[in-house]
Amino acid sequence: MILAIEIGNTYTVLGCIRDSKILFTERVSTKITYTDFEYAVKLKSMFEINGINPEEIEGTIISSVVPPMVEIIKAAVNKLIAKPIKIVGPGLKSGINIKMDNPGAVGADLIANAAGGLKKYKAPLIIVFMGTATTISVIDEKGCYIGGTIMAGLDLSLEALVHHTAQLPQIRLKGTDRVIGHNTVECLQSGTVIGAAASIDGLIERMEKELGVSTTHIITGIHAGKIMPYLKEPAVLDEELSMIGLEAIFYKNK
Repeated sequence: MILAIEIGNTYTVLGCIRDSKILFTERVSTKITYTDFEYAVKLKSMFEINGINPEEIEGTIISSVVPPMVEIIKAAVNKLIAKPIKIVGPGLKSGINIKMDNPGAVGADLIANAAGGLKKYKAPLIIVFMGTATTISVIDEKGCYIGGTIMAGLDLSLEALVHHTAQLPQIRLKGTDRVIGHNTVECLQSGTVIGAAASIDGLIERMEKELGVSTTHIITGIHAGKIMPYLKEPAVLDEELSMIGLEAIFYKNK
């Protein structure tokens, strides 16, 4: 059993995995102001609530898009688990051939998703990750990471729109039954959620045209479930993708 930790810009996801079975995942806020002790308390509570014995954990793997958080989380883990900690990044084998201008600049979260995608599905793949940012990663038929797109995530888009306008209200992020909104709230819901789905559909269509092949489409991340019903392009909803990817990377480096 391993502990996998994914540090995102807004949330940090923690989970235990045994033989590709996820025993639990929990989400906490990513706060640079929290101390390692505060995160250790949260982690200890997670173990207790989910019936996990920390002594059975053989190691930890961390992916992070917030570099200053890595040392805080490492210190928190070390208070509870005296086992090796691996950090996704340069020097750690991912099993993925990254064909980008600067391979080292590819986010650890994207690498984890790609590793999970290649473990569970047959390439070529298009992976849509919906977090603070919405990213689309492309894996070609040879299993190489060849690029993708980055755009603002749903929360960020809605927050920016409301913040920079005088009369638009803050709303709860959810879908709507119709594209043509009949009031301001419905218009915002349609524009944010269905608009994002339409954008993803369009990008997938153009990416496949550029590739010249059909791909398997995977959607994951905190907002994936909200978007999935509005996609026209067929897609697999896989909320465990990054965790499975982190497990795969861990054992490649054991």
